[in-house]
Amino acid sequence: MKNEFQVISELIENDKKVLDVGCGDGILMEFLKKNKNTNIRGLEISKSKVQECIAKGLTVIEGNAEKDLKQFPDKSFDYVVLSQTLQAFLDPELVIKELLRVGKKAIVTIPNFGYWKVRLHLLLKGTMPITKRLPDEWYNTPNVHMCSIKDFFQFVRSKDIKIFKSLAVNNQNVSIIKDSNLPIKNLVADLGIFLIEK
Repeated sequence: MKNEFQVISELIENDKKVLDVGCGDGILMEFLKKNKNTNIRGLEISKSKVQECIAKGLTVIEGNAEKDLKQFPDKSFDYVVLSQTLQAFLDPELVIKELLRVGKKAIVTIPNFGYWKVRLHLLLKGTMPITKRLPDEWYNTPNVHMCSIKDFFQFVRSKDIKIFKSLAVNNQNVSIIKDSNLPIKNLVADLGIFLIEK
């Protein structure tokens, strides 16, 4: 079974320097350290999650990506990973810019608000959808900017950001997103994974 972490790890070569932004309890960091022998660091806003990471022996700094990425020098990491967090920022454009400054490449994953179950739920029920990737109610969700795979694709293109690989994920299925299949991938995938570079 290919889950999000496996797909991310396949995009990263062994022995690389990686920053996991919004690393949560460090589960992706542990996975990459074990499977890719990465030199990995984390940035996390939640004090309790930082403490969980430190208890696991992971190197994590407490901080907010919107303010604290600027403390890292240009191109100080081979890869910067932002996993399902972009939609929670007040200024996602600034965060993407900083990811691409700090890392030689960035891997961004987004829950797809264009997914057919999300569209259908909104159409039929008239309420904000709850799915595996979007588990919160409208009033307690951390999501500020709803974004579809198509939105993200168009955003990076408009900013002259290179897309090395764009992948649509739905359950165990992982497929490549191209211009020719963008509308259908935007409909059938519940997660988008993008490897980008400025």
